[in-house]
Amino acid sequence: MVERPVGVFDSGVGGLTVVSQLFRILPQEDIIYFGDTAHLPYGSKSKEAVTHHSLNIANFLKAQKVKIIVVACNTASSFALSSLRENIELPVIGVIEPGAQAAIDTTRNFKIGIIGTEGTIKSRAFEEVLKRIDKNVKVFSQKCPLFVHLVEEYSLDKPWTKQIAEEYLSPLKDEGIDTLILGCTHYPLLKELLGRIMGQEVSLIDTAEATAKAVKRTLGEKNLLRKGSRKAVYKFFVSDDPEKFLQLGRRFLGKSIDKAERINLEEMK
Repeated sequence: MVERPVGVFDSGVGGLTVVSQLFRILPQEDIIYFGDTAHLPYGSKSKEAVTHHSLNIANFLKAQKVKIIVVACNTASSFALSSLRENIELPVIGVIEPGAQAAIDTTRNFKIGIIGTEGTIKSRAFEEVLKRIDKNVKVFSQKCPLFVHLVEEYSLDKPWTKQIAEEYLSPLKDEGIDTLILGCTHYPLLKELLGRIMGQEVSLIDTAEATAKAVKRTLGEKNLLRKGSRKAVYKFFVSDDPEKFLQLGRRFLGKSIDKAERINLEEMK
């Protein structure tokens, strides 16, 4: 089991921000990544649809003999995590719990903001986990539906991106939050802009980094950490044309992706 790879999936390219942190924190681990590019975005889909796709992908990763599955998607973590843990006989780590715990560990005034896709915010998954950890925390949520599009269309430095971000974040600033959870794996690419808007007194929680640390902790607890300094092997799979995935990969991963193989999960059943 120790020699097996880490399995990671997302609706598209956003989960590569989690993979980037796994590269940094667990450089010796092999990784298999699946981007469900045929069905993105998950943020506007129903719980039933997201759970269906997530189970299909998890079963594919299980067939690749991974030792742990990382749900590198906030919407899938919100909607499908319990079903995955019930049906997949492997450790399953989502991005909600690690991000929420990091926020609780960081906040000083216990006013925590969350930004995310429509699906993530509507699910109230972050709020439920935060309240479970500490019932005294006050949670303020804001859906930011345009952020994913702006990131993928290379619009980070455009003036309208700043204007949209200011409009989204204004209600959270008015509430006096001191901690902001970036509740979508695309959002770390906006971190510098969001930090400028919120100000130095507000801490930004990168769920990708928190998740990678949780993966390392879980593998350690289960004695599944790979030892040594060998060169890790990375494989990438997508459910639709790999071209855009390969183009965006460098921005999210910090390095280029040489190859991504297209897999039709429905045909594999």
